[in-house]
Amino acid sequence: MTANQKDISVSKRLYESVQEIWESYHQHSFVQGIGKGDLAMDRFRFYMLQDYLYLYDYAKVFALGVVKAKDPNLMRFFADNVDQILNGEMKIHQSYMNRLGITQDEVANARKSPANDSYTNYMLSIGFQGDVAEITAAILSCSWSYQEIGSRIVSAHPQSLTHDFYGEWVQGYTSKEYVDTNDALLVMMDSLARDYSEDQIQNLMTIFVNCSLYERMFWDMAWNMEY
Repeated sequence: MTANQKDISVSKRLYESVQEIWESYHQHSFVQGIGKGDLAMDRFRFYMLQDYLYLYDYAKVFALGVVKAKDPNLMRFFADNVDQILNGEMKIHQSYMNRLGITQDEVANARKSPANDSYTNYMLSIGFQGDVAEITAAILSCSWSYQEIGSRIVSAHPQSLTHDFYGEWVQGYTSKEYVDTNDALLVMMDSLARDYSEDQIQNLMTIFVNCSLYERMFWDMAWNMEY
């Protein structure tokens, strides 16, 4: 590790490694459609159902953090995030699903798209094979990029916050609660990787980049409504 690298936090290095990938999110037709309020409802419906299925496995990755953690405070941290997903973020989805006429039977019978399935299987494999820092790196790409997307949407389209349909989505990912939760993940990432070697940090970066690429595939999947 060079002297300059020692002065840069791990979270900042992760962020710098995915700038080109994340910029593609902001330019993506699906994200642009939410910001402008003209995204076709059938595309959003497809996305919402797939993302709902995704969140179940996303919560399981956090739960693996509870299993792997040795410190009670760290166990509580991961457990609190499981609760936030199941009883916080998923409430946004449930509200939309009611408005979109997505029934519990449809959810129960839905199948994940190959892109969605591959993404969640990758995160779960990291959860089973890695330690708490690797788990946090796998989780962070989704959480952090959604905060960035929400922020950029509001910056470019302030009216998006009050859109009669997509406003609730934008509000959810720009809320103080969501931002605070993500900020806590960033602090935890840096804390867990504080004594990591350069090889270990490079592994975290590989995980983070891979999950960021999967995020881009997820947006493509949603736009194309691909199974």
